[in-house]
Amino acid sequence: MTIGSSFNCPADIAQQNHRKKRTANEKWRASFPNPPDLCFDYRTLVEQDNGIAQTTDASHRICVIGAGITGLTTARELHRCGFKNITLIEKSTRVGGRHLTALGNNNTATVGRPPFELGAMRMPFFNKTNEPPKEGRSLMAYYASEFELVHSDFPNPGSAAVQSTGIYLREGCLAGKSDPTMLIWKNEDGKTAPPGDILGPVFTKWKTFSERMTLHIAQHYGSEYWETMWAEIVKKYEAISFRNLVKMPAIDHWLQSDPGNFGGMGMTAQESAIFYSIGIGDGSWGAFYDVCSIYPIRTAMFGFSSHLQLIHGRVHPDGTPMPSPYLDVREISDSRGLRFSKPNYIGLASLAESLLFIKPRETTESLYEHLIKNPNGLLTNSAVTKIKKLKNGKTRVYYDWNSTHPHIAKQEFIDADSVVMTLPSWLIETQILLEGFNQKMLPFETTTAYKTAHWESSCKVYAPLKKSFLNNNKNIPQAIVTDTFIHDAYTYRYNNSNTYDCILLSYTWEDDALKLSSFSNKELVDKCIAELDRILLNSDNIRERISPYIGREQAVVQRWMQDKNSLGCAKLYRPGTYYEAVGLMKYNRDFSFISGLYLCGESFSVDAGWTEPCFRGAVDTVINICNKTKASFNGGFSMRDYPEYKTEYAVLVKETDYKTNGIV
Repeated sequence: MTIGSSFNCPADIAQQNHRKKRTANEKWRASFPNPPDLCFDYRTLVEQDNGIAQTTDASHRICVIGAGITGLTTARELHRCGFKNITLIEKSTRVGGRHLTALGNNNTATVGRPPFELGAMRMPFFNKTNEPPKEGRSLMAYYASEFELVHSDFPNPGSAAVQSTGIYLREGCLAGKSDPTMLIWKNEDGKTAPPGDILGPVFTKWKTFSERMTLHIAQHYGSEYWETMWAEIVKKYEAISFRNLVKMPAIDHWLQSDPGNFGGMGMTAQESAIFYSIGIGDGSWGAFYDVCSIYPIRTAMFGFSSHLQLIHGRVHPDGTPMPSPYLDVREISDSRGLRFSKPNYIGLASLAESLLFIKPRETTESLYEHLIKNPNGLLTNSAVTKIKKLKNGKTRVYYDWNSTHPHIAKQEFIDADSVVMTLPSWLIETQILLEGFNQKMLPFETTTAYKTAHWESSCKVYAPLKKSFLNNNKNIPQAIVTDTFIHDAYTYRYNNSNTYDCILLSYTWEDDALKLSSFSNKELVDKCIAELDRILLNSDNIRERISPYIGREQAVVQRWMQDKNSLGCAKLYRPGTYYEAVGLMKYNRDFSFISGLYLCGESFSVDAGWTEPCFRGAVDTVINICNKTKASFNGGFSMRDYPEYKTEYAVLVKETDYKTNGIV
């Protein structure tokens, strides 16, 4: 994952090419970098006083299924709008979903142990270069600012945030020397190319393709012609796999007459094999070689990989939590008295905890305080089993209360006016029966799209790391990239106060994660440590073990495909299925007014593994619920200002249109 790690090109170009100040008529248009569709500034809507809208139907009953980031954001923003009758149902005994911060073994608080981010860990704020991350025009930037979350540059391999990166490919023979060698990459300025005669050309071909495309995207993003240009890019690349994009012939220059065509990277088979292991900056891309090429284009060219941040939490400089609601209580309970994980406000989990426990400025109580007043407000350890559309227009949600204790569990239901589903789609298909929804409410195209979605596996192996490693070791690189089964190893520090630092011994996806599934956690930890030692000892320029620095017995393993509340780490889509994925994002606008069912979260997004689309999907749901209930939108916003997703792009772009309007 080294080439292009912390790929800041979009943020650099955005800094150099400021668009003119937006007019009053353009106040809702997003600025670059930001996701390509919808081109809408969600932060402007959410950060205004009193939030998105003021409800005129406070009694409208809403049931939100899932207390991950999407569900918590949806419930919090509805609470800000003044809706009083909200139910939040969570299957597990913690909030946050795939934001999972482990504080020691088995997710228990352990003094001196650093947080291990077992799920999402690198946050893009979509800020321009030289702009503080919290000033980025994104919802992540807004909530990080709102909750006073402390952050720092994430120590990606190959980035300026690490002292050095070791590259060990093809058993150390990549450099062409007689003895196995680990290539050492120091990139203090963030602009130094990786070393070696082989990595250099691979880096150059990636950089040429990505920067040309990003430059044109940045010039047109947010303009009245942006949707047309993005439509042409999608039409060109949505049926092409990333593997084919890497090998597809490069072009010398972009043509006005063919605005969606930026060619490919033009790599040889050998270069493609190297790129397979090195990737572009958010994980070894070999596991993603057969996904739709639109996914890496979105990831790299729109700011998802720029200036990635490590979230420390709501903490003081020494890492201790700042005063926060319910931090010092011994235990925390839901509306029925069932205990769930108390807030620690450390690491990325602090984001979910803040959404639930910190009071918005406009309300008299936090979302948590509001929910627990209602016996059906916050229900944890409760598994939804069926959603039934009733003839009276309401929707009945059946659930097993206290589901992990069969001897006292109860089958119950609530009737709601609006139901919001935020779950991974494989959970919906295998564990929740949908009944009574006709084709005008829930078309087969929608259910087929989420049932056939591909959820990927991921495996992380974390352990404590002695501080002497980063303090004193000058021989072993801080980060290591390899084509062996461990793939990527990270070492990093939160602060000087924790007794230990972190080592992510192995981070794998897809087949690379599945091949590790037969080993027990202990066996896998031992294998990863042994493999790192083998690589380092085999490198003639290292010849030293890393194992003496690692707290082997305190290691933690997370396998997302085996997590019963997730059944996967992130949703991807194959070549030729992009329009189906976009169709899921259109559902709320097209069908929810009739069905009363709202779909949001990563299952209904096209940006797998990132938090921003979860925020955006949540806010989209709130916008549509407010519209249905005739709420009064704030800031002069109306649905006329809210662009719509398009699932079929048949836009004919005339060359004269581009010339006339200065698009070059």
